[in-house]
Amino acid sequence: MSKVNSESNFEPIDCFKCKHFYITWDDANPKGCRAFGFKTQRLPSVVVFEASGEPCMKFSPKTDEPTTSSRNKKNNDGWIA
Repeated sequence: MSKVNSESNFEPIDCFKCKHFYITWDDANPKGCRAFGFKTQRLPSVVVFEASGEPCMKFSPKTDEPTTSSRNKKNNDGWIA
């Protein structure tokens, strides 16, 4: 029996709102956590809770600032075709 099912008041952390969460290309393990360095089928926060009995301590909310990749930068030096 998992610890998640035995805790009636357990509310998993929303990994989709964490900057360490990512979607993998692995069909068997489509979700990942960069902070802990693992991939899983379930939300990483649930796996962390089952392993440690405590909520994820590495949760860090995503920022609303856009990334600085070349796709998002405005280039006023170029031309438009």
